[in-house]
Amino acid sequence: MERVTISLDDELASEFDGYTQTHGYGNRSEAVRDLIRQRLGSLALEGGEAPYCVGSLTYTYNHSERELASRLTRQQHDHHDLVLSSVHTHLDHEHCFETVMLRGPTQAVRRFAEAVMAETGVHHGRLHLVAVDAQRGEHRHDDDAEAGDHLHTPPRI
Repeated sequence: MERVTISLDDELASEFDGYTQTHGYGNRSEAVRDLIRQRLGSLALEGGEAPYCVGSLTYTYNHSERELASRLTRQQHDHHDLVLSSVHTHLDHEHCFETVMLRGPTQAVRRFAEAVMAETGVHHGRLHLVAVDAQRGEHRHDDDAEAGDHLHTPPRI
């Protein structure tokens, strides 16, 4: 591990210590590492340098909107290669809240999310992405009788 030294003015250091404590970090180094990872991951996603991602798409919608629930379900089925799971919550007699967990090529995930959020009757949509490194490989798990080829998507560190 490489050691890096930084200087902060007193006010910024105090504010950062408050952030570190409020967010439950054990020390400043853990907080700095986490903030750097977040920013570098965001930059990679923004700059197109993260070809693969995991993410969550959250939105509210009015299920009384003509055929909207069916259209949203159809979009998820049509993109079964991207959609890992979804959670559906009823907010009241007309409104629902959904979270869709996604994994796949970053541009495909973005296009899916934009199409869902553009549906008439969908409100307050937000996509949160985390850059990952996609690695395909064959290996055996301890409880597997035979090896299998599948995709691993560890977060970019």
